[in-house]
Amino acid sequence: MPRFRPEDGPELAKLISWAAGEGQALEVITGGSKRGLGRPVEAPHILDVTGFTGIEAYEPEELVLTAKPGTLLREIEAMLDRAEQMLAFEPGDWGPLLGEAPGRQTLGGMLACNLAGPRRIKQGAARDHLLGFHAVSGRGEAFKAGGRVVKNVTGYDLSKLMAGSYGTLAVLTEVTVKVLPKPEATGTLLLSSLDHERAVAAMTQALNSPHEVSGAAHLPNATTGGVLPAAARPTTLIRLEGPRPSVEARAAALGQELGDFGAAELLLDAAAITPWRVLADVGPFAAEHDRAVWRISVAPQSGPGVAAAITRALDARFFVDWAGGLVWCAVAADVTDGGAEI
Repeated sequence: MPRFRPEDGPELAKLISWAAGEGQALEVITGGSKRGLGRPVEAPHILDVTGFTGIEAYEPEELVLTAKPGTLLREIEAMLDRAEQMLAFEPGDWGPLLGEAPGRQTLGGMLACNLAGPRRIKQGAARDHLLGFHAVSGRGEAFKAGGRVVKNVTGYDLSKLMAGSYGTLAVLTEVTVKVLPKPEATGTLLLSSLDHERAVAAMTQALNSPHEVSGAAHLPNATTGGVLPAAARPTTLIRLEGPRPSVEARAAALGQELGDFGAAELLLDAAAITPWRVLADVGPFAAEHDRAVWRISVAPQSGPGVAAAITRALDARFFVDWAGGLVWCAVAADVTDGGAEI
């Protein structure tokens, strides 16, 4: 398959104009770590934009970062980490899940797929942090939208449209994102031995409390995948972040409020952070290359019913994130289309 790798905006625009004129489809990729996400793109040519790399501007005091779309996410996160800042929507590394090497995800690919990790229930998805961009349209026309401040939209918010378009609407050449300070401390409450319905009830109560929960997930038995060192029983995780005294006080209060669901164990610092990194990377299923992995977004209260229906009909394992609103299922691959027919 022919691969085109333009090095600058004018060359990219010329290439896309040629493809449009000839009626030739292009598959747009950067790191390529998510090519296994969904159905394969059927295009005769690959448009590789890995030449568009580099951090253009970073203003820690303004909480704004501008970079080219091919910039590796690990480079951006390393720079933010030195300033005690972060991409608050917590993007994960899905490379190993999709059969690719880790550390290949790029800023543009992550935004194009609108990916977000466990903190989405508090901070929103990638689209909520994309302030502005430069791009080339499918007709080869360069354009820009948004800007470098939060309140910069008049008319239709094209940034929201581009996030989640999977590279089908335009090719990004520069993006500006909002960043936020990292929390001083992290605490994770663990509730054990809850079934799925009780776990969703506990997570819902935690989210409706005044304690500012930033993560809520449930791991059924035998679906630990490195999230916790030893979890022989179903485990429900609830995360709290902020100044250390606040985290400890809120964790104690929330643990008491959730007393009907059992005694809660509190993890702090690294032990509290690691499980959420693994969940963002879909670690429980990263080695399940003999199974089809489904990502199902539902209303949180519908999560137990959806997971139960799938596991009754198929050989499947699951866990839930976003307080039950995101169901991950690893389905035996010996069924038609990974079990989609059910």
